[in-house]
Amino acid sequence: MPWSVTIGRIAGTAVRIHITFILFLVWIGASALRRDGGDAALRNVLFIVLLFACVLLHEFGHILTARRFGVKTPEVTLLPIGGVASLERIPEKPGQELAVALAGPAVNIVIAFALILAAGAVIPQEMQKIDDPRISMVARLAGANLFLAIFNLIPAFPMDGGRVLHALLTMKMGPQRATQVAAHIGQGFAFVLGFAGLFGNPMLLFIAIFVYVAAAGEAQDSALRSAVTGLRVMDAMETRIASIPLEVSLGDAVDVLLATPQHEFPVLDGHRKPAGLLMRGDLIAALRDRPRESPLAEVMRAPVPTVRLSQDLGEAMTMLGAGGAPALCVVDEAGALAGLLTRETMAEMMMIKSAQPDWTFKRRW
Repeated sequence: MPWSVTIGRIAGTAVRIHITFILFLVWIGASALRRDGGDAALRNVLFIVLLFACVLLHEFGHILTARRFGVKTPEVTLLPIGGVASLERIPEKPGQELAVALAGPAVNIVIAFALILAAGAVIPQEMQKIDDPRISMVARLAGANLFLAIFNLIPAFPMDGGRVLHALLTMKMGPQRATQVAAHIGQGFAFVLGFAGLFGNPMLLFIAIFVYVAAAGEAQDSALRSAVTGLRVMDAMETRIASIPLEVSLGDAVDVLLATPQHEFPVLDGHRKPAGLLMRGDLIAALRDRPRESPLAEVMRAPVPTVRLSQDLGEAMTMLGAGGAPALCVVDEAGALAGLLTRETMAEMMMIKSAQPDWTFKRRW
């Protein structure tokens, strides 16, 4: 995710913190310092840090459960609104999706009861005052974890409750229809949260916008997956593309760039196998501080993700989404370049399918 930094790795998953989370900590500390003094500011910042440690454990509940079903998670990012675990894909079986979704809130419930047991006794009224620095830190954390568990079970994407709802609906009506229904329900909850936020709680307005956008994204992703069902990479790849030899200089690459409106350029070795991917923006930026004789290898992105001609298009779409790659190089059986698969191509296919649902794409290989 852009504007985030990696602070370490846990069980093979990179843990990243978004810059807005740091700003959020500063804001929490400054507000408490101005209102209640230095001690309150320190306690509030410590509470937020510990709370987000619980959020991280929540996300690893999802991650470790998903790993049991063969789903990897390359990274997890902490944001002011919570954590985002970048699962490679959503488990295909509804029962597995249900288990992954419930694992996160279950972790929060376990943490809350562990804190209550460790403290010996926690007054329920104290657990409701999680924003009061005068309340016991254990009580605040226990209450916050119970709130996280309940809030995350709201049946709206991207909350865990949205995934639970999707898994249950999938058992009845199939994944595509289930996603559409769950997305509409999520958008409905977003309107409710937004309306409640109009009465003095701006945070609810922010959450409502986030939920609405996430639900719309899920619906769009479902429509795209429906559009590519049964298709192969060779059905969607671009074949009329310009490529660049690995041994050329930045100056030579500029000549290729000027001859085409293309944004992604496969960089090929002597056997026409992809060695990297050159982005138009990266090349232009490099020219500001590098001589035109500089080797192309210093600017290209490597290694380049590749897919096979006959590979399922849905799998390729997942690779584009999970890895953050701007494009995938399509290779033949010998590993030589056969085409390019981009996000723009996928979006165009979706528009064509929306206009003509029975459209049949011709194979390009």
